[in-house]
Amino acid sequence: MLRILGRTSSINVRKVLWTLDEIGLIYEHEPQWATPAASSRSAEFLALNPNGKVPVIEDENGLLWESNTICRYLARMNGRDDLLPSDPAAQARVEMWMDWQATELNGSWRYAFMALARRDPAFADPAQIEAGRRHWNATMDILEQRLTGTDAYVAGSSFTLADIVIGLSVHRWRATPMERPALPAVDAYMARLDARPAFGPYARQDVP
Repeated sequence: MLRILGRTSSINVRKVLWTLDEIGLIYEHEPQWATPAASSRSAEFLALNPNGKVPVIEDENGLLWESNTICRYLARMNGRDDLLPSDPAAQARVEMWMDWQATELNGSWRYAFMALARRDPAFADPAQIEAGRRHWNATMDILEQRLTGTDAYVAGSSFTLADIVIGLSVHRWRATPMERPALPAVDAYMARLDARPAFGPYARQDVP
């Protein structure tokens, strides 16, 4: 039985859960990890992932961590060329946008998100909050321009893993209380994602 460990409020755990549901796999979810009930810094968890982060999955092939890697693994193991194409060029385009989400987009939101959504007192500098908000919005404009060009999904005309990881990031951006520009192509994109049954449990919730 495939196990996935990690609290559902984690955006990275939700990536994997959404991928599992798109594929239609049966799995056991242990949502207590990375909560007060089961610390991800415990010796038990660190034996699974020495970084102390969720998600972690375990199947017949052993343990895996790093959410984007897990998503790619699940697609390949289950022959889902629609989610991650076997053609090298098409695959590279999907992975390019997945990597962009993990580096550029994630990096743009850190300070503003922790300050405005999580209300972390360690992130309270108004100048850094405003700089973070502007950077986050500017990075989202890159996505707007891309979606204006494809008029469909991030990697092209079809839904792929890139849309799972980026769709959840867009949900986080829209759910954070801050000033945002109008991005009509992003709005239309989210409406397309909203039509997918597997989208609902992981992107229609209060916790961004």
